[in-house]
Amino acid sequence: MVTLVVATTADPASVGPASAFLAMPGWNPGPSLSEGMESFANGDVRLLKHENSIVAEDDLDRRWEAATGESVAEVIFLSRHTAVSNRPALTVHPIGVPHLREDEIPPQGGRPGWAALPNPRIGPWLRLLKKIADSLGLLPEFEVTLEATHHGPVVNTPTLFLEIGSTEEYWGRQDAAQAIALLMWEGLGLGGGGSVGEWKGNSGKNKVLLGVGGGHYAPRHCDIVVKDGVWVGHLLSGYSLPMEDPNQKKVKTSEKTIGGTWKQSIKVAYEATVSAFPGGEVLAHLDHKSFKGWQKNAITSFLAEQNIKIGKPEDFF
Repeated sequence: MVTLVVATTADPASVGPASAFLAMPGWNPGPSLSEGMESFANGDVRLLKHENSIVAEDDLDRRWEAATGESVAEVIFLSRHTAVSNRPALTVHPIGVPHLREDEIPPQGGRPGWAALPNPRIGPWLRLLKKIADSLGLLPEFEVTLEATHHGPVVNTPTLFLEIGSTEEYWGRQDAAQAIALLMWEGLGLGGGGSVGEWKGNSGKNKVLLGVGGGHYAPRHCDIVVKDGVWVGHLLSGYSLPMEDPNQKKVKTSEKTIGGTWKQSIKVAYEATVSAFPGGEVLAHLDHKSFKGWQKNAITSFLAEQNIKIGKPEDFF
């Protein structure tokens, strides 16, 4: 089983960390997946570079397996991050577009109503990234944070994105690229230490956070995830929970009368998180302040109907 790291030469925030990673010892040329796709090998890690949009190349894990005969255990994508605030940031997040209807076209890759298996490393690597960024003097200039589940590409194995944001000025920063490279080097155990963030469901701490509600950077969920020992699955921000306001209808409000794809989104994200953490206990953590009363009532009723437990912050420790 190999770890597949994917970078694109079309993105300075992708190729920068890839180049810094390849500058570390132990790399050898690997097979070419197809024209314009070269790879490098280091132990059980494979770095694949292509020339296209990072969200446009679907099924790279299956394509790698078909071309090389190597099974892919996880995929790590390197990408840039953009934000209206333009604030420099280093981010980690799961991917998927579970809220989209079947007839909708995902604006940034993926498949409508789909969520990738969240890579169990997301929580542990967020904490490790904070330590590395601090050691390199990137704090407090850079914010180190989670992002909510969003965009593609389609993959079939546990996945996470590592991103540098938020403008061209920062995408090419060598110190930021070095932070991401060191995260992978240490996190994957290439430096001689143990791998960070491998899921062992019977190791004691097996509570997994499923974030429901809040903004794109999931601050209330992030407040929990930064604590040692917390695992994190999908993070559904408000825009991934489309709910039709019952006040627009002259009917008695109930969970069953509120339209939108919010139920689909929760169900898909929960099922993917459960699959990624076998033996774990997935608890929904609600950002209560982000919901109106009717929204919170509907969501809590649906979670109960689906036998999804709600966790308070202290339940994850």
